[in-house]
Amino acid sequence: MNIINARLRGKPGLYRIELAGQRIGAITAQNEGVLPVAGADLDAAQNLVVPPFVEPHIHLDATLTAGQPEWNMSGTLFEGIERWAQRKQSTTHEDIKTRAKTTLDMLVDHGIQHVRTHVDVTEPGLVALKAMVEVRDEVRDLVDLQIVAFPQEGIESYPDGRALMTEAVAIGADVVGGIPHFENTREQGVASIQFLMDLAERTGCLVDVHCDETDDPQSRFLEVLAEHARVRQMGARVTASHTVAMGSYDNAYCSKLFRLLKLSGINFVSCPTESIHLQGRFDTYPKRRGVTRVAELDRAGMNVCFGQDSIVDPWYPLGNGNILRVLEAGLHICHMLGYQDLQRCLDLITDNSARALNLGERYGIETGRPANLLLLSAPDDYEMVRSQGHALVSVRNGKVLMRRRPAQVQREF
Repeated sequence: MNIINARLRGKPGLYRIELAGQRIGAITAQNEGVLPVAGADLDAAQNLVVPPFVEPHIHLDATLTAGQPEWNMSGTLFEGIERWAQRKQSTTHEDIKTRAKTTLDMLVDHGIQHVRTHVDVTEPGLVALKAMVEVRDEVRDLVDLQIVAFPQEGIESYPDGRALMTEAVAIGADVVGGIPHFENTREQGVASIQFLMDLAERTGCLVDVHCDETDDPQSRFLEVLAEHARVRQMGARVTASHTVAMGSYDNAYCSKLFRLLKLSGINFVSCPTESIHLQGRFDTYPKRRGVTRVAELDRAGMNVCFGQDSIVDPWYPLGNGNILRVLEAGLHICHMLGYQDLQRCLDLITDNSARALNLGERYGIETGRPANLLLLSAPDDYEMVRSQGHALVSVRNGKVLMRRRPAQVQREF
């Protein structure tokens, strides 16, 4: 298959992309301009061809459970955890697999081919984790799935939390998680980071910690995580998710913190639609946005990306798998509608996310890399967001995975 009349991000002119089996065989400039379409060609029609979208933060074990058995009426993070504790008592192996696969189909329909899912391991049978390991194998033709051992109810505060985390990695988790701000005491939060970093270093796993997902300005576990990453020289393999307390930190503290964060080299995931919904719930007015400092992190040269977090679960009642929806909302929420931001906004759901997932040479539109790519409905980042565009074609391992036909409007005047 050849893809012709394609635009590539950051490069002028049109390109021809030759797919050689499951790899990208060649990328050549079309010096002669727009080419006629042959039978074996996929015509990009002068629109962008990009690597697949990446979902760096979702909870597949909890998706599609909102209102079961009760709705989160307060809209708070902590009631969400309570509602999920109720729901997971009735989860079964097949229930989890069915919901996860249904959600993954939604993600694939929107051009996502790389997914990192957090899976609750604060449950003695590790039912969700075992189910998700099977799902990972069964969907590998559609997506690359990373599994995070996520201690939703704590490592130190939950009975046998350390043993369950260790067992989860032995069963097949790719990433070690944590939730230090939910531990019963600050000392336990610090101890949980020490434990999870030791576990990751010992096993070679990546790290992705739910860190300071609270409006409490005294929740400062990010500095602990970053210092561990710096000292152990693991920063590229470590991600801090949410970090929404940063939106409540004063600028003097953040000035000091940013120095450490840059030295550590860690990655950040923001889930802006979820955070703007869950946080600020204890405020009247002024009401905090409850989102981390995405623009400031980005402009300081740190790696930050956007995730969906939840789809119809106890924490978030909406969602349809379209990460472009989160991108558009996030740009609004994070005050990133300046033209320079808009010109490169797809970084937040492609290259930056791939870096957080440590995908390396398995990702990107370059000769010799996997033939995984998307044809979009716009010629550049700005138009993609402005027009509320779509992924029109998704190609995986050199074969078309999905085609979308945009709705057409017929004028009658």
